[in-house]
Amino acid sequence: MERLIVLDTETTGIEPSEGHRIIEIGCTEIIDREITENNEYHQYIQPERNVGDSVRIHGITDKFLTGKPKFEEIVSEFMEYIRGATLVIHNAPFDLGFLNHELKLFGSEERIEDTCTIIDSLVLSKQQRPGTLHNLDSLCRRFEIDSSARTVHGALLDAQILAQVYLAMTGGQSTLFSTEQSSDDQNGTKHKIIRVKSDLAKIKVVYANAEEIEAHNTYFTST
Repeated sequence: MERLIVLDTETTGIEPSEGHRIIEIGCTEIIDREITENNEYHQYIQPERNVGDSVRIHGITDKFLTGKPKFEEIVSEFMEYIRGATLVIHNAPFDLGFLNHELKLFGSEERIEDTCTIIDSLVLSKQQRPGTLHNLDSLCRRFEIDSSARTVHGALLDAQILAQVYLAMTGGQSTLFSTEQSSDDQNGTKHKIIRVKSDLAKIKVVYANAEEIEAHNTYFTST
């Protein structure tokens, strides 16, 4: 049984080294290429600092986070949920950097990569279609996935959407590919659909380069 966990976080800023913290974790489970929906993980977290300007991105206010649990209060449950799974993360270094920083602050020497295999869907998208846009909104448009509910960034909603995008990217949504092929045929052109090898889940962490990370950071600050 192949178990994938599509994971996303929301944070108070871009760099954990500057004291920024996680305020939301959202996870969606995929079992044997089926989104389970009934075994999601979702948690808001008290960051012990103000959210600051990041509220423009995710809409999560300091008042809303009042009384929410601290990371050390949810870490055992969270780690048990993801342990041994393959994590699908869009721009994995960003989320892993924050999660590992939280673990370190908690006093743990464990890293997420020590317990989970990682697939970076941003790197995968760039491999499939270099030279195109690779943010989540662009991928939703490419694969005709409804993202109309995404008026602000939200960890669980983004994980749910990315789960659909990932299945489409890796050949699990044949109707979406058929629609794209039909559109190309009408224009008199055909584009080869690049399918990912079935053993992709065995791939270890593939880190984004400096240019990709900069593009990600710019995207967050400009939307």
